[in-house]
Order: sequence, then C-alpha cells, then structure tokens
Amino acid sequence: MATVVSLINMKGGVGKTTLAMQLAMGAASKGMKVLGVDLDPQSNLSQATLGVHRYVEHLKADKPTVIQIFEGYMPPTATTGGPTSVDPDKIIIKQVTGKHETLDLLPSRLELCRTLRNPTGKERKLAKFLVKIQQDYDLILIDCAPTDSILTDAAYFASRYILVPVKPEFMAAIGLPLLAKSLLSFKSENEDHQLEICGIVFNHSSSYSTAGPEGRTTIKEVTAVAKDEKWPVFENEVRYSASYAKSAREGTSIRGTSHSRWSAIQNFEAVRDEFFKSVALTPPK
Repeated sequence: MATVVSLINMKGGVGKTTLAMQLAMGAASKGMKVLGVDLDPQSNLSQATLGVHRYVEHLKADKPTVIQIFEGYMPPTATTGGPTSVDPDKIIIKQVTGKHETLDLLPSRLELCRTLRNPTGKERKLAKFLVKIQQDYDLILIDCAPTDSILTDAAYFASRYILVPVKPEFMAAIGLPLLAKSLLSFKSENEDHQLEICGIVFNHSSSYSTAGPEGRTTIKEVTAVAKDEKWPVFENEVRYSASYAKSAREGTSIRGTSHSRWSAIQNFEAVRDEFFKSVALTPPK
C-alpha cells in the first residue's frame, strides 16, 4: 500500500512544486513506484514533469485530468456516446518523464478551479480514487495549492502525512498558523483520520534567502512556531542551486540535470533520505 504525502503551505512561492518533483524523481530513482498528483489549478507539477510542449498537447487533445475525479465521470467522446466511469488507466500518465520508469503523473489543468465554485460532496473523491490504485505504488505525492479550500480538504482525506516546505524569507511563518488552524479544524471533524506533519523543510529556492540576518531570523521564527505546534523540523535544508530551475526545464532529477554540482546533488539526496525516514519509507534493496 502506498504512503500518501501532501506538500502544503498556505503561503505561495515556497518552492513546493520543485520539491515535490525532486522527491518524486528521487524516490523513483531508488526503485520506488511513485505517483505525482497535481492538485493545483496552476498545474506547475504537470508542466514541470511533462514539459511545456507535451503539457499543451495534452490539453489540446482534451485528455482527462484530476478534474474528472472530482466530477465523478469521464465526459462523452466520439466513440463512447455518453459519460463513462473514471478509468485510472486513462487518467494517469504512465512513465511520465521517460527517464524514470516508475514515475507516473495525475495531471491538472486551470479549470480545476471550477471545483471550488461547487464543492459540495467532493472532498472525499480523491481519497476514494486513490484507494483503487494504492496497491500499485509505494509513494503518492500530492502537490497542493496554497489555499484552504475543498482541494485542501481533498488532500487531507487522501493523505497520511503532510510535508511543509518553507522559504526562509520575510513573512515566511505567515502560512503556518493558517495551516495549524486548518489542520485543527479538519481533525476535530474527522477524529478517526490519522494525519500528521512529517516535517517542515527549509527550501532556499532563491540565492538571496540562503544567508544573512533575515534568513536566520526567519528560521528562528519558523522553528518557534514548529515547537509550539510540536511539528518536527528537518535537520537538512534544501540549499540554493541554479540547477533546480534547469532541472525543471530538462524534466530531470537534480542528479540527472546537466552540469549539476556534486554538492547540490549530495545536499538534496540528504533531504530525500530524511524525508524517507520521516514517513517510514524504505527503498527496495
């Protein structure tokens, strides 16, 4: 059965999608069967893993996305003549990058935001869909939008763990109280659902945030909030490297990105291994 982890921060611009992509590829490179779920209408994870050209072609072909899970059916086509049930084999893109044979993708598109207009009864549909395919994967990573909405509730119901990326800059801690309040509300209404923060990871996704008094102050503030909430903080931080932007363009892991520095590769793999430990995942021998 797959371990399901959502990457959530109520503040945007924290490098959530980059981290989700790198963890997914990192797990796949260790022999795990991985599914990435894009639960953000901006669809950055879909574009980063598919590549912009393939993603546009996917949309032009009007192929199914995560939207169909929330709507509960596949729309009629020229061959079906009417709506059909949601078929995981048609909605999940297999071997999405071509470089990682065990990495699949459940893509998104902008129209997912329409789900927010009529959310009634949709919050458990993603969880029910993943139940059908959990035995096919070791790890399912859900990249979430930075808002508290029906999409957040859907991620909560589908997940066992939450990973919180934080960019150490001014106002970095602003999303954490919002997340704490959101989780408290969810748990109070769903006491039987085991959901916990597996860790906060500092993500230095811009060079200006890697050092200096502002970065150090922010790390202290976030750590204080985490201590109050009893949330663990990763010992390893994702240090800044220009290779992350290049990896998104090339659709590769940090290890597979052209001209990546060995120090950047070692740093991320330390974060990856700490993540595995935080959710009790053991790569195959």
